[in-house]
Amino acid sequence: MKSLPSFFAVFIIALISAAISLPTFSAEFDPELARQTGADAYGMKPYVVAFLKAGPNRSGSDAEKAALQRAHLDNIKRLADEGLLVLAGPFLDKGELRGIYIFNVSDVETARKLTQSDPAIQSGSLVMELKPWYGSAALMMVNEWHSKLAEKGI
Repeated sequence: MKSLPSFFAVFIIALISAAISLPTFSAEFDPELARQTGADAYGMKPYVVAFLKAGPNRSGSDAEKAALQRAHLDNIKRLADEGLLVLAGPFLDKGELRGIYIFNVSDVETARKLTQSDPAIQSGSLVMELKPWYGSAALMMVNEWHSKLAEKGI
């Protein structure tokens, strides 16, 4: 029984030692990259997240739905190319929540105006719920890296 308290004492000392040895900043901090991505002192920045939900108008022929999807994807690419859309993608189930956008804007009203450029929003096939969000500024690099990973375009 005496070994159990000793074990906990050693365990606590090890945890404290590990915590003390943790750096309070990154030795690899890149101030130029932080500036380029808009990072604050924590490596974070504001965005607006859009949750794409199934809209009231989901009807249409297969050809009409395909054309609408193509226009929706073209709009996503345009916004990403302009640096306004950091991340986009569908959810893999077939629920009401259809996908997500992360906009490189700091206010909901600007994001709302951007969502109005989406043909799927215009048609009522999708609706969006917008939320201000604080996340890693490293997301600003996703599109650059994605282009190096994607063998095919959308």
